[in-house]
Formats: sequence, structure tokens, C-alpha cells
Amino acid sequence: MKRRAFIAGGLAATMFVRPQSVRAQAAPKAPLKVVASFSILADFVRNVGGDRVEVMSLVGPDSDTHVYTPLPADGRRVAAAKLVVVNGLGLEGWLPRLVRASGGKANLVVATKGIVPLKSEAEGHDHGHGHDHGEGDDPHAWQSVANAKVYVANIRDALIAADAEGADIYRRNADAYLTALDALDREVREAVASIPPERRRVISSHEAFGYFAAAYGIAFMAPQGVSTDSEPSARDVAAIITQIRKDKIPAVFLENISDPRLVRRIAAETGVKIGGSLFSDSLSAKNGPVPTYIDLVRHNIKALTSALTG
Repeated sequence: MKRRAFIAGGLAATMFVRPQSVRAQAAPKAPLKVVASFSILADFVRNVGGDRVEVMSLVGPDSDTHVYTPLPADGRRVAAAKLVVVNGLGLEGWLPRLVRASGGKANLVVATKGIVPLKSEAEGHDHGHGHDHGEGDDPHAWQSVANAKVYVANIRDALIAADAEGADIYRRNADAYLTALDALDREVREAVASIPPERRRVISSHEAFGYFAAAYGIAFMAPQGVSTDSEPSARDVAAIITQIRKDKIPAVFLENISDPRLVRRIAAETGVKIGGSLFSDSLSAKNGPVPTYIDLVRHNIKALTSALTG
């Protein structure tokens, strides 16, 4: 009787202790803290990192990375991060100082590593309107889906280096996302093929679509250079208006990060229709039309084909 009681008590104790032991062994590792300079990079990191990462974007939705002014809280976020993912190519001129001031030890990941940059007007890259903005590398490499795949591969490798235990997960996630990007690239090319070649010319607010133009064959012209930190001159605007009239440009487009007044003025003076708004340098909020990079590309190609085939 006593033996049965002892055995029963021992089993009860074992049953009581074991779940605690299992919970301790199965406790999930704290997510890897990653800071991305702006929302498009943050989306890439989320797609590769999944639940193993905690991602924060310094520049929020519908905001302009070119002219961003860091907040005190940004320094604290950078200091707490394991990785800081940046675009490079001169986009985040404010970021090196922020990283130094934060005193953190995060590894800096340049997502454009391996991409050959296009040059702005001053460096010989011509978008077709022959005026000069005095700038260097064009930082908007993500506008080509092929380049976006390079971003993803660089982010995958950086996550593996920082968290080797998650290597298989990062590889699987990256492979799935790269497959989705391949499908997206085909989708864009099929859409562009539906636009008559003579109508594949548009005006945007600033030169954010040079890589898209090079990859897909739609010519973009803009009164403002590859950065939005300076206003276009009267000469720049006059040159765009002349170009529109000369080449019979079918549409002008607003951008989600830019003041629409200049483009509206150009449209009014030339009589060219406004084809809608393109997302250039950031995503929308989660409840907006473009919460992910894939949504951004699909939104833009739909707006372009609607305006240029109508």
C-alpha cells in the first residue's frame, strides 16, 4: 500500500515538474533586433527574417529618406540593434553621424553591395531631358526587381552571420521570397509589353525611377534630381515643359513622398493628364495601398499601364 502510494506520489511530482522543464527548454530565443533606414528595407528584412527578427524602420511610411532628420529615439534604437541595414549609394547622408553618436556596436549592412550604380545627369546617366543636377550615384536601385533580389541576398547573408542558429530558416525564407520576386519581374515585363512603345515616356517628381527605366524600357523625366534635398530651378522646369510638348509625353505622375504642386503646375501648363501617384522611396502605412515592396511594384505598374494605354 505504501509502495503504491509512493509510486503514485512520485508520478504526480514528475507530472508536475516536467512541463516546467519542457517550457524552459522550448523558450524561444529573443528576436534579433534589426534597424532598417527606411520602410522598403524593413520589408525585405521581415520577409527574410520572419519571426526570428524584430525590425524597426527609422524613416516611416510615406516619408522622404533623402531629407530625414533623426530623432533622439533613433539613436537609442540603433544602440540596441544587432544589425543596421542601409541602402548606401548616398541615400542616407544623415545616418553615419547617427550611428557614431549612438555608441552602439551594431554591424552595418549595405544592402546594395554588389550592385553597379547608375549615375545621375552630372555623371553621364541621361534620362532624356539633357539638364544637369550635379549629383553622383543614383541610390534608387530597388526600383529594378533584379536589384531587389541582390538586396534580399545581402540581407539573408547578414542575418545568417548574426544568427547562425537561424541559417536554415533565413535561407528558406529568402528562397521563397526570391521566387516571388522572379514572378513579379515577369509580371512587370508583361505589363510593359502591353504599352505602345511610342507612349513609354512619363514625367515624375524626382529622378527616382532610373533603374526601373533601364530594366523595363519606360523613359522617366523629372524636374528634380535623384535627391529631393534641393528645389528644381526655373530652367529645369522650363526644360521639362519643352520636352513634354516636343515629345508629346502622355502623362505626368505625382509621388507619394513629394509635394504635388510642381507636377500639378506642369500638368496645367502643358495640358497633359496626371496619371496618378507613384510610390518611389517609401511604402505606405500597413492599412494603405502599398504596405509591402511587392505591393509597391504592382501599384506602380498598374498606374503606368492605365495611364499609358488609355
